[in-house]
Amino acid sequence: MFVKGIMKDAHECWTASVDTPLKEVIDRLNQNDIQGMPVVVEGTFKGMVSKELIYKNFFESGMTKDSFLAERKVGDVMAYEDLYITESDVFEQTLTTFKGFSVVAVIGDHRKFLGIVTRYDVLEQFESAFGMKKKGVRIAFTSEESEGRIARLAEIVKQYHENIISLATFDETAKLTRRIVLKIEKKDNIEKFAKKLERSGFRILDIKED
Repeated sequence: MFVKGIMKDAHECWTASVDTPLKEVIDRLNQNDIQGMPVVVEGTFKGMVSKELIYKNFFESGMTKDSFLAERKVGDVMAYEDLYITESDVFEQTLTTFKGFSVVAVIGDHRKFLGIVTRYDVLEQFESAFGMKKKGVRIAFTSEESEGRIARLAEIVKQYHENIISLATFDETAKLTRRIVLKIEKKDNIEKFAKKLERSGFRILDIKED
């Protein structure tokens, strides 16, 4: 899944310009229950503005709250000009990008603003990847790092006519093993299926139904 498949297009996004008054930005953030938004000038991404940035600059300004919000503009407080991804990035790369923001900008050539990806969108994709929205049986097990282990697993799944909801693998730190989490539809043969996995060299860690 690429960012392009989960992003919200530019016309759907709340944005600010460098000359937008901070009072207007705060009102917009509060009304839409969001923490920050991209700063865009003539279609070009310039950075981010957020409640946190506004409050930080206010406390350092020595001004009254009303004066600060009325006189200062987005260009005075915006930051994070490098907080963006491209539409060809894979969606899991976004998790390390947010830096406290609930949204991250998506840009094209010459920093053209294309839209945003929200943290909620990314988490939804992970929920889907792990089959969290569909009931089933989750089996966690380990396997030695060896060629053909997934093919061996696939043969067992086929033999027992299991319907796979999700499959994920993880490195085991400092070990020559790999952890595998398989979620399948609930059937009457789960116990037999698990025993077959163990006989085939997979070590069962946990079986849980949801």
